[in-house]
Amino acid sequence: MGKGKDSDPPCLQKYGVPFYTASWVPSKKILAQKLKQKQELSKEGEEIATADGSTSPLDTTTANRSYLAFAGGGGEGRSGIPNAIILAEFDLASNSLSEQPVAKLGTEADLPYRMAVHPGGEGLICSLPKSCRWFEWDVQENEETCKLDLISSEKVLTQLEDIGQQLAVTFNSEGSVLAVGGEDGYLRVFKWPSMEVILEKADAYSSVKDLDFSSDGKFLVSLGNSGPCRVWDVTSSTVIASLPKESDEVFGFCRFSQTSDNNQFLYTTAVRDRGGSVVSWNTSSWNRVGSRQIVRDPICAFDVSADGRLLAVGTVQGDVFIINSLNMKVQTVVRKAHLGLVTRLTFSEDSRALASASMDSSARVTVIGDQKRESGGSMWIIIFIVLFAILVYFLKTNGALPYL
Repeated sequence: MGKGKDSDPPCLQKYGVPFYTASWVPSKKILAQKLKQKQELSKEGEEIATADGSTSPLDTTTANRSYLAFAGGGGEGRSGIPNAIILAEFDLASNSLSEQPVAKLGTEADLPYRMAVHPGGEGLICSLPKSCRWFEWDVQENEETCKLDLISSEKVLTQLEDIGQQLAVTFNSEGSVLAVGGEDGYLRVFKWPSMEVILEKADAYSSVKDLDFSSDGKFLVSLGNSGPCRVWDVTSSTVIASLPKESDEVFGFCRFSQTSDNNQFLYTTAVRDRGGSVVSWNTSSWNRVGSRQIVRDPICAFDVSADGRLLAVGTVQGDVFIINSLNMKVQTVVRKAHLGLVTRLTFSEDSRALASASMDSSARVTVIGDQKRESGGSMWIIIFIVLFAILVYFLKTNGALPYL
């Protein structure tokens, strides 16, 4: 990052709110649902179709826009910094975030600390200091454009009222199960949207730090400030594995990963005196497969891409590292991606981009390069050089190049 705003790349923006959490918004699903509702209300779709057969602004927006949600603020003190959920638009073609939020919803004195966006596009849930609150999407459309907005919902999550600060909130991939973990160590798992209790564990940890579901929804992994990393069978609501730490390790984050050949892995981050590492686990035996030190600084954010090819870590120095999961080597480094520590990393659903957020009020998107294409290009260059060298040698040997 440069010294002034003009030197910042368009993929980096500051929105005036210290961010604690971020998530990609399934805008294509949200806008497609809105379009379907509009079609059902119209007669044979006349109201949304034009004479040349093109579609409405809703359909255009679905194809061309991506949205991200960021949340945070100054807390309940009188710092003058608002508490808010912010929506920003990202354009992949120009690799740019909108300079201004496309929507901003204040949460008054309540700081939105953690957030989970429903994968089906129903809305999002935020953990506030005492409760969790549900928010819904709103699509505003005119003749030329449409805008995605966020509104407070009338739906009250009674089971999540007055339960204290939740430090982890997540849905399974289908959006049919919700898990939350509290600062008080209480772990709760519910069916969604009925909020029927699946699991309640009052003393899971002294404090729950992170939660994640496996891609098939069968397992839930949990991490806390005390005790081992635990794997829960969601159906039986029992612990099926306890993953121990080694020597001076301190676990920080946990993520399941699904590869293209349907192999599943579990990753945890660990901090030791010499730096931050990523530990991989076999999800059949639950044995430790390996550990690789990635950075010298503590890891304060972590995510795994949906296709399982990439891992990402953020550091307290504001750096972002993208790692190839096959060889655990660093593929991309963004030094000083943020001036403050990285609070959240999240890959897009198509694994083409990585969003990061920071307490310095900045949001950033890093586009992932096509490594296969880059490797292929390098290989052709190598082949060309070898062939050229052979040609030169042949011509020189036959006297065609006497001065070489």
